Amino acid sequence: MPKRTLQGVVVSDKQDKTVVVRVERRFTHPVMKKTVRRSNKFHAHDEKNEFSVGDIVWIEEHSPISRLKRWIVTQGEKRSRTEGPIEVESEKRSSKKSKGKGGEAAVAKPN
Repeated sequence: MPKRTLQGVVVSDKQDKTVVVRVERRFTHPVMKKTVRRSNKFHAHDEKNEFSVGDIVWIEEHSPISRLKRWIVTQGEKRSRTEGPIEVESEKRSSKKSKGKGGEAAVAKPN
């Protein structure tokens, strides 16, 4: 039987020689007849640590490499690095909270 090949996006590259790939599938709901998106995450072996978050990769089934890894990265496309740094949602919130109400710092009144 041929090995399955899936396409996905790297969501984590923090582990050594391992990437976490999110594979998305679309299907029509049997009752609602609406297109539904579902995704699964797979741990895949990346021998040269060449892929990083945001890259599009193709993964292929493989015999177990570790407790979680049963896939290997066969090929991939690097995401262009020309964009500026990505601002994380939590950083946006923290910058708003630091301003306080009315944009002024709260001052404690002496007794």
